[in-house]
Amino acid sequence: MLLFNSLTRAKEPFALPADRPVTLYVCGVTPYDTTHMGHARTYMVFDVLVRYLRGQGAEVRYCQNVTDVDDPLFERAKRDGLGWQELAERQVAQYVEDCRGLNMLPPTYFPRASEEIETMITIIARLIELGHAYVADDNIYFSVRSDPDFGKMARMGYEELLATANQRGNDPSDPRKRDPLDFILWQTGKPDDPTWPSPWGPGRPGWHIECSAMATRYLGDQVDIHGGGADLIFPHHPCEIAQTEPVTGKRPFVHIWMHAGLVWLDGEKMSKSLGNLVFARDALREYGPDPIRWYLLSQHYREEFAYSRETVALCATLTAQLRAASAASGGGALPLDLSRACAEFHAAMADDLNTPTALALLHTMVGDTLAAAAEARDVTAASTTVRDLATLLGFTLGL
Repeated sequence: MLLFNSLTRAKEPFALPADRPVTLYVCGVTPYDTTHMGHARTYMVFDVLVRYLRGQGAEVRYCQNVTDVDDPLFERAKRDGLGWQELAERQVAQYVEDCRGLNMLPPTYFPRASEEIETMITIIARLIELGHAYVADDNIYFSVRSDPDFGKMARMGYEELLATANQRGNDPSDPRKRDPLDFILWQTGKPDDPTWPSPWGPGRPGWHIECSAMATRYLGDQVDIHGGGADLIFPHHPCEIAQTEPVTGKRPFVHIWMHAGLVWLDGEKMSKSLGNLVFARDALREYGPDPIRWYLLSQHYREEFAYSRETVALCATLTAQLRAASAASGGGALPLDLSRACAEFHAAMADDLNTPTALALLHTMVGDTLAAAAEARDVTAASTTVRDLATLLGFTLGL
C-alpha cells in the first residue's frame, strides 16, 4: 500500500506490521458546533482507512481525541451561559450520534483532553529539563529555536510560519516570549477559565501538547499514521513533532502524516468561526448515510472539496442502484465475472486511498450486475462481490 506522507510530500510504501497492530491517531473535534460536513469528511476518510486496513487482515488501534480544553469551547460556553463541561458533553454526544448515523466505526480510544492533564504535565516538565521549554510568569513556552527542523512539514519560511500561526491563535506580541513563534505549553488562563494544579501553579495546557500526550499514552512513542484536516499541517502537527521527539528520544514520532482537504461552501472554507456550516444531522435526515458517504468519497481525500447539496441528492440514485445490485440474485445462464474489476478496485484503494477511482469501478460493477440480472445471467458471485466492496467502503446498503 502507498500513502501520501505530508512531511515528505511523497507517496510512501506502508507495510502492515507483522507482530503488532497498526497504530492510528486522528486529531478530534473541539466540541462545539458539531458535527459539520467538514468534520464528517475528515473522519470518514480515516473510517475508510481503518476499514481497508482491517480488510487486509490488520489489527488497528485507532485513537481519536476530544479537545475539550481550548479557548473556543470556553468562549462559546460563556456566550451561551453554560458550563464548559455541560457544553462539551452535549456536543460530544451529538458528535457520537452523528458518527453512528454516518456508519463510522468507533475509535479504539476516545480520550478527552481534560482527563489527560497529568500526562501533559509530565511531558512539559521533561521539555523544561531538556532545555526545549522555559517558564515565564507561570506560563511555559516551547522554544522553536531549540528545534532546527521546526515547521519542516509546512515548507514555509519564518515570516510565513509566523503569519500562519498568528491566523490560527498565536499571539506574537506576548512579551513573555523569547521568539514570537514560541508556542504555549502551559498557561495561567483567563479569569473564569477552568484550571488544574501543576508544579508551576494552577493553569491549563496549550492546545498542541494535548495530542502529544494522548497519542503517546494510548499508542506508544511512535505512531504509524497520524491524521487530521489539512489546516493542521501548520502549526498543530509540527508543534506535536517538536515537543514529542525530544521527550521520547525516538524519531520519527510519526511514520506517515495524512491530511484531508478542507470542505468549502459557497466559496469559503466551511468553519465554525465563519458559521457557514452544513450539519451532518440535517443531511442525514434529508439523504440518509449512503448518499452522503458516496458524495464525500467521490473526490480524493487530499483535494479540497466544494460541498453541493444538489450533488448529494444525485448520489441517492447511485446508492439505490448499489443496494439493488448487492441484492440481485437468480439466473442460471453465463455467470458474471467481476474479478478483474475487483482487482482494479483494490489497486485503487492501495494507491493512497483512491476512492474516486474505486467508486467509479464499483459503479461499473453495479451496472454490469444489474444488466446481467436483467438478462437472467447468474449474478450470485457478482452481487456478493458488490456487497463486499460496498461494505469495505462503509455503505450500509439500507440495512
